[in-house]
Amino acid sequence: MNTAKDEILGRIRTALADRPQPDTVERDYRRVSEASREQVVEQLVDRLEDYRANVYRETAETVAARVGELLTDASSYVVPSGLEASWLPDDGGAPEARRLTEPAVGSADAGEERRVLSTRELNEVSAVVTSSTVSCSETGTIFLSGRPDEGRRAISLVPDHHICVVPLESVVELIPEALERLEPTAPITMISGPSATSDIELERVEGVHGPRRLDVILLG
Repeated sequence: MNTAKDEILGRIRTALADRPQPDTVERDYRRVSEASREQVVEQLVDRLEDYRANVYRETAETVAARVGELLTDASSYVVPSGLEASWLPDDGGAPEARRLTEPAVGSADAGEERRVLSTRELNEVSAVVTSSTVSCSETGTIFLSGRPDEGRRAISLVPDHHICVVPLESVVELIPEALERLEPTAPITMISGPSATSDIELERVEGVHGPRRLDVILLG
């Protein structure tokens, strides 16, 4: 006795019996940038600032001081366990902020200050500091892919303030160039400025589905 499922699948097989082939997709768009490094970085800064992100240029010697300054008003902040330690301030740089280091999911490196936080706990955290995989200057988009120095997706979405370090060597101009640097099966998060949307009266509202404040540190 045929079921409704059998009938549906049968109709699908019949519809696909002649195996129609899709038209060839013309890929005549730009896939390799011809812009200089300075032009690409300048374009990224312009896009990010237009999206209302705060952008800073720092070196390996100054990045920790900048992060500490940006955490001045934070009561606590979370960092992924793989984040470069030299990017973070010592106790003198952010004396009032409690640092929570979250290990990779399933890691044995756990403890009171090293454990996966619940969503409720993350909601009480003031800020998060992460690295990034690649950034596309043409669209002003920063890509996170769940690497050890970026952490799981939730830590970059729940806290209200995201401090994201973007190494200059990870900045490209075009989306095809960015996608080549990403693992296709990774949990990819794309960030183009602080979380924002418009209400029914077209009034901009920030912090609806992610951090309300985005600070980007261009490192290099």
